Amino acid sequence: MAEKKRILVACGTAIATSTVVARKIEEELGKRGIPIETTQCKASEVPSKVADHDLVVTTTFVSGTGDVPVIHSVSFLTGVGVEDDIARIVEYLNA
Repeated sequence: MAEKKRILVACGTAIATSTVVARKIEEELGKRGIPIETTQCKASEVPSKVADHDLVVTTTFVSGTGDVPVIHSVSFLTGVGVEDDIARIVEYLNA
């Protein structure tokens, strides 16, 4: 079995939005058989939490991610463009 990839999901307050986004990513990647683990945080916490993650998915601007790629997306909230963003996530995780 493939090693779980770790995705840091960030939003403004790490309450509702990041939960919705994290669950949707888990659901969609689960359908594709891709093992992941998500961690939620506030955008301001990203620099202190990003080190042990493979990817950051955020609904707001973040900085301090170093070499960890970032996908900025609101598709998981709007429902528009979800498939494209899932494809981008899969591409980054398989890189």
